[in-house]
Amino acid sequence: MIKTGKELAAAVKKIATSYKTLYVMGCFGAPLKAEYKERYCKNCSYNKQPARTAMIKAASADTFGFDCVCLIKGVLWGWNGDKNAVYGGAKYEEKNSGVPDIDCNIMMDRCSDISTDFSKIEVGEALGMQGHIGVYIGDGLAVECTPSWKNCVQITAVANIGAKTGYNSRRWTRHGKLPYVTYEGTEDSASANKADFFSGKTNAPVNVRAAASIRGAVVGKLPKGTAVRLTGKTVKNGGYTWAEVLYNGKICWCDKQWINC
Repeated sequence: MIKTGKELAAAVKKIATSYKTLYVMGCFGAPLKAEYKERYCKNCSYNKQPARTAMIKAASADTFGFDCVCLIKGVLWGWNGDKNAVYGGAKYEEKNSGVPDIDCNIMMDRCSDISTDFSKIEVGEALGMQGHIGVYIGDGLAVECTPSWKNCVQITAVANIGAKTGYNSRRWTRHGKLPYVTYEGTEDSASANKADFFSGKTNAPVNVRAAASIRGAVVGKLPKGTAVRLTGKTVKNGGYTWAEVLYNGKICWCDKQWINC
């Protein structure tokens, strides 16, 4: 049983990397065997579209169907990749799991510590936008099930944090802690606080002693040791090394003392 945010992140990442999947609306992990396909070709108007129906019918029997919120619910309901189980091993048991059958918007609304600031986000948090939800897995990456791009459960970059080579990027509206798992209370890369600021690690503290400048306007001094998220990009300018960082939801450049956005 999934109990922590880290376990949730690991579970969805494994699905993205180790299983054949297809975006099927209203499906929480069923193997797309012939005897199940007809059900998902008719369960909603989206799947009834000829193009979607054709994809479902063409899927191999070892392909598992998910949509964005059903990926999360399926995992929390015990999905284990069982090709011989009706729902891949998942069982809708709100009484035992505490996870209700709700849509992505409601699930996101029920999160705690909802924020639009992506500089402090924990592994396993939900990522949300209207009509869509994903899971943050660390290192600026998310797992989401979407008909976009690969049309399956896939790993994407969180554009709010920064682009990642080799990954499609999505900009999310907010993030928050799901009420069905526990979190350790530390940011994704708190362990990187001991790393060198320009090492490419994330959330290394910045010993800021000057004022932050946002589009030329001084907005006040930042606390000493303000934590920012490094993207790994650096540039030499004016004899100084500047690191690209995410600060207060914005992409900025910092040289340990000054931060400019």
